Amino acid sequence: MATYKHIIAGLDLSEESPQVLQRATELARDCGATLSLAHVIEPLTFAYGGDMPVDLSEVQEQLQLKAEQELQRLTRQTDFTIQREHVLVGQPATELHNLASQEGADLIIVGSHGRKGFALLLGSTSNSVLHGASCDVLAVRVAHEDEKEGS
Repeated sequence: MATYKHIIAGLDLSEESPQVLQRATELARDCGATLSLAHVIEPLTFAYGGDMPVDLSEVQEQLQLKAEQELQRLTRQTDFTIQREHVLVGQPATELHNLASQEGADLIIVGSHGRKGFALLLGSTSNSVLHGASCDVLAVRVAHEDEKEGS
């Protein structure tokens, strides 16, 4: 097994994010690696309501603030030291690739919802992160609450 030095956990801040964070902290602890968290918000900029452009920059700022607060909450819930929390704006795969390069990360961990059928054809963030990454990518299979009960 490879020994990693810097791991970035890309979290979508869904209810499954703690599962991804738990796996990331376990792996970071086992490898003696540093761990950073990242969440990417897709940009809103402008929307059009009829003929009038609507500035959504204030909404974008609120989304960023909420994401920062949620990352801080997740960080407080773990018993592992998180090196840094990143809230980025852009396309998730591209931003995670760029962050990994800038930070010298050697592993990106993301959650995978195990989509099937039509949802799989539409693609997923974890698949997009895998393709084009300059470092290893680990997709953690997350289970929804109803899937956990059936286990």
